[in-house]
Amino acid sequence: MIAIIDYGMGNLHSVSKAVERLGYEAVVAADPQTIMEADGAILPGVGAYGDAMDNLRETGLNEVAKSYAASGKPILGICLGMQLLFSGSAEYGQNEGLNLLPGEVIRFSGKFKIPHMGWNKLSFHEQNSPLFKGLTEGHVYFVHSFHAKPEVASDLLATTDYYGPVTAIVGRNNVYGMQFHPEKSGALGMALLGNFLELTGSLKQQVQVATS
Repeated sequence: MIAIIDYGMGNLHSVSKAVERLGYEAVVAADPQTIMEADGAILPGVGAYGDAMDNLRETGLNEVAKSYAASGKPILGICLGMQLLFSGSAEYGQNEGLNLLPGEVIRFSGKFKIPHMGWNKLSFHEQNSPLFKGLTEGHVYFVHSFHAKPEVASDLLATTDYYGPVTAIVGRNNVYGMQFHPEKSGALGMALLGNFLELTGSLKQQVQVATS
């Protein structure tokens, strides 16, 4: 079972439906026990960084997310959820993040359109990452005004180009993040999400039905 962490800010329905389309059981959960018992967890997010962290702290789900990551089971942050994995953000003042990955989230700066919105090609930096198994570089869908700057080079798994390199996928051990929306990114996005779900070891629903 895959837990979609519900802290009041996220495209929960579309993420859970994407997980189900890939054949896995998904549950939208705010209950710590349900989340901790899941085979994998997804932290989605839409909105402002500070508001998201406030919600996580008020519900205690910030500590649940940290405990889940410490358990060694796979956790994936999507869009704002990926940014929350980092040390902090300068969005509307300085905000402390979950600090699962060292680095800061900063606003785009330049004479170009902000937010970065649309289809951009990924460039894989770590070809051996299990997220990229069987995949080739292609386009995925981004919508964001802030982007992450990892402190550790090996945490950067893929970038895209938007007037310079932009962090697209990060990962360290069992902690992963995707700046784009895999559930809205066509075949490549779904394949990347599917490779993450495979890491959880969760049984696909059709396998459960076949053996029951």
